[in-house]
Amino acid sequence: MLTRIEVVADPVRDRCLLTTGDLSPRRLPAPAGVVRIALVAAGALLLAGDHVRIEVVVRGEVRLEIVETAGTVAYAMRGGSARWDVAVELTDGAALTWHGEPFIVAGGADVVRTLSISMEANCTAALRESLVLGRHGEEGGILQTTSKVFSAEPADGRALLLAEELDLSPGSRRGWAVLGEAGCLDSVTTLGFRLPESPHTLQLEGVGSIARRLVAAQHESDLADVWVKL
Repeated sequence: MLTRIEVVADPVRDRCLLTTGDLSPRRLPAPAGVVRIALVAAGALLLAGDHVRIEVVVRGEVRLEIVETAGTVAYAMRGGSARWDVAVELTDGAALTWHGEPFIVAGGADVVRTLSISMEANCTAALRESLVLGRHGEEGGILQTTSKVFSAEPADGRALLLAEELDLSPGSRRGWAVLGEAGCLDSVTTLGFRLPESPHTLQLEGVGSIARRLVAAQHESDLADVWVKL
């Protein structure tokens, strides 16, 4: 079911249209120039057969802050599968910050997770994503992730800023070039601006950065310190 957040900058009061699907978006108090939205699960998530789709559209010089009130667990699916798709569009100087809580893939789960962002060159975005493979004592199930970001001037077409596909199924993720023995992939991604130089930060060819940590458990990551400085 579709969850949609549409925000349009307005000199009097920024307009916000919210559509509830598998997640219920709820507006929270925020200072001028900021629209803060909480995402709350509208039912049990994530189960076999679920297809969560989230659309985010921000137009104009306003910052949308999305906060998640709790992590998400993809439960054992007994041969089934589920999807979690996010599509974002930013135009006319819009900004987005999205602090995701842990996305936990329990043993027996099978999940495809995608992120697609289209943003004009005068827009910015910052996202925190924590992928956790298995609950305590579990190996964790199958997770396939795809992220694509396109950045462009309004009249010049689209340029690919980021394209990443990860196979985090049990047989693939234990390779030394993927997760090794880590059980959590924690990331902070910035688009339209860069994080400070660091041995653990990848600077994209376009304007953007990815800070990433491979840790046994999400609480061992220090990316919360990176996030609060944005």
